[in-house]
Amino acid sequence: QVQLVESGGGSVQPGGSLRLSCVVSLSIFSIDTMGWYRQAPGKQRELVATITSGGSTNYADSVKGRFTISRDNAKNTVYLQMNSLKPEDTAVYYCNAHTWPNDYWGQGTQVTVSS
Repeated sequence: QVQLVESGGGSVQPGGSLRLSCVVSLSIFSIDTMGWYRQAPGKQRELVATITSGGSTNYADSVKGRFTISRDNAKNTVYLQMNSLKPEDTAVYYCNAHTWPNDYWGQGTQVTVSS
């Protein structure tokens, strides 16, 4: 069973930054795609960013230019650097590992952007 553990969430003022980390219990070198998703209260879970084993990235339009996803295969860790945070970024952020045909999820970390 693959385990994902997120950390780095918290409360920040608008315009601030946070970096989320996701540590995976096995080598992420073998995982097809790692990603970050988020779910705000009363809304469906949505894609934030993904990164493939080859390093290709994809971002939701709402975070392009502000968020950066990266991976450190040696540490089995995926990061999400979030800059210029907005109140609408408030959500629980989940790490995802997709390796066909399975999807694995972390427990989530809360990000709150408020003045």
